[in-house]
Amino acid sequence: MNVLMAGVGGQGIILASDMLSEVMMRYGFDVKKSEIHGMAQRGGSVMSHVRYSGNVASPLIPFRSCDILLSFEELETARYLAYLKEDARVIINSYRLSPPSVISGSRDYPDIIPIIRERTDRIYMVDGHAIAEEMGNPRGVNIVLLGTLSTFLEPEEGLWVECINFMLNEKIRSMNIEGFMKGRQVNIQ
Repeated sequence: MNVLMAGVGGQGIILASDMLSEVMMRYGFDVKKSEIHGMAQRGGSVMSHVRYSGNVASPLIPFRSCDILLSFEELETARYLAYLKEDARVIINSYRLSPPSVISGSRDYPDIIPIIRERTDRIYMVDGHAIAEEMGNPRGVNIVLLGTLSTFLEPEEGLWVECINFMLNEKIRSMNIEGFMKGRQVNIQ
């Protein structure tokens, strides 16, 4: 199974991919992970490859081999379409970080859904920011999205919660478990 997480710096992509890796290792899979950071500061492109199965040789997902793309920002989704295999699932956080050309008014923010539909119709929009803000935890978007992702994967909810408890500081565990559960309850259409 090949899961690609993509977004921009500061969204918690690395932590989310670390948690996915931990869950899958505890579930019994061989797991390989690789991440690529764009600019070291907030706003730069970030992606993380997570691959797991009985035996994984390389941490990098080959083009046209990604089973699930979890995108933390809408436009970043389009950047990684070459990785998608036919009929891949694409989970998109409905969050837009406008690039300079949009901010300056020289371009409109593109509608990415038609572009993605050229590769797959299995597109799932999640308003992770609204869920996290409603809970009073705006930085918890990554855990909300991880909750949604978890509904497409084998491990039971309890294993995910166990890993959240293992990986997060005690002060923030309960709010992140709540966010994870809310992400699992998202009505995906």
